[in-house]
Amino acid sequence: MIGRNALDPKVMAAMKQVPRNEFVPSSYGDAAFDNGPLPIGHGQTISQPYIVALMTDLLELEADDIVLEIGTGSGYQTAILSQLCKQVYTIEYVPALADIAKARLERLGYDIITSITGNGYDGWPEHAPFDAILVTAAAREVPPPLVDQLRPGGRMMIPLGGTFGQDLVLVSKDEDGSLHRRNVLPVAFVPFVHHRS
Repeated sequence: MIGRNALDPKVMAAMKQVPRNEFVPSSYGDAAFDNGPLPIGHGQTISQPYIVALMTDLLELEADDIVLEIGTGSGYQTAILSQLCKQVYTIEYVPALADIAKARLERLGYDIITSITGNGYDGWPEHAPFDAILVTAAAREVPPPLVDQLRPGGRMMIPLGGTFGQDLVLVSKDEDGSLHRRNVLPVAFVPFVHHRS
């Protein structure tokens, strides 16, 4: 169903390099390396390691890629991405989580990450186009601004669906701008939060 027999060794190496225990609340330290999601406060979670690895793998990142992440959360997925590309731009909607993640990533020395607090629905047009976009919350539909900011030839990973019933979807943009979608597997993510003015 995921379209491959094994994950890229580069992705697996990145997973080993990033200490997940640094990205979970201390009260969950004993479960930091379990293959399951954990709460990080404010109604948000850190995804299970397998899903983090799979989403990263399907982006097929190259060393000179520029990546946009929607939903910084704890910063764990952000740190993984930063091991595989040139620059990561990440947006977090919840100010408290954004501040904690920014301080954590700086403390741990992840220096190719630029983060802001904001509405991920709008993406980050100042730094577009992006070679890859990764969304860590479930949207009802792919936000059009994110499609616009994905470069031709780029790939986006996004969970789509409602509270009950979501699919992890790979969106690919051809050089002519046409889109292709592939459902990868059923997932359960926190809902995408945004407000349109």
